[in-house]
Amino acid sequence: MIGLDSRDVASDRGGEPARVIGVAIPIPDPYGPQLQRMRAALGDPMAHAIPTHITLLPPTEVRGGPAAVAEIEDHLSSVAATERPFGIRLRGTATFRPVSPVVFIALAEGIGDCERLQSRVLAGPPGRELEFPYHPHVTVAHHLPEEVMDRAYKDLAGYEAAFEVRGFSLYEHGADGVWRPRRHFGFAAVPPSAPPAGAAPAAG
Repeated sequence: MIGLDSRDVASDRGGEPARVIGVAIPIPDPYGPQLQRMRAALGDPMAHAIPTHITLLPPTEVRGGPAAVAEIEDHLSSVAATERPFGIRLRGTATFRPVSPVVFIALAEGIGDCERLQSRVLAGPPGRELEFPYHPHVTVAHHLPEEVMDRAYKDLAGYEAAFEVRGFSLYEHGADGVWRPRRHFGFAAVPPSAPPAGAAPAAG
């Protein structure tokens, strides 16, 4: 359940200064910015520092300089080169409380594809074990007062959107606390007749 929102970071304990990275599926326009604005409206001070996403690799310290990052990018390139686009449908809210103070938008479709992709990403460098079983989701409230978490759970219960995933991104955590995309990895196995990346929200 750990995502880019998490304050828990795994380290490889090397000797070089650490860079903190993460890998995630970015939520495309208009849904990503829309959910980010909703998160900001709830009063989350980190809303504008965390792009809306589905985590594949949680925050991880990487040491070893540019060579270590290049090795990770090579691995991610090889994963993306053999992946095909898949659909995701977001529907309704759920929560990890009381285990973790998170309210999120749930996936109604695309869970298995995210699980496969996440497993392939974690199979290479930098390598890490997860504290919790992987559960793809889109965080909308994190470490906020209980009444705010309750409001997010209720107000977004009817949220629904659908889109196609055509790749994932490597993010780096800046000294200012902002997560920024470092590189996007598009799926190479894209069918010639693939529909547009964004799809209209489903009715309801």
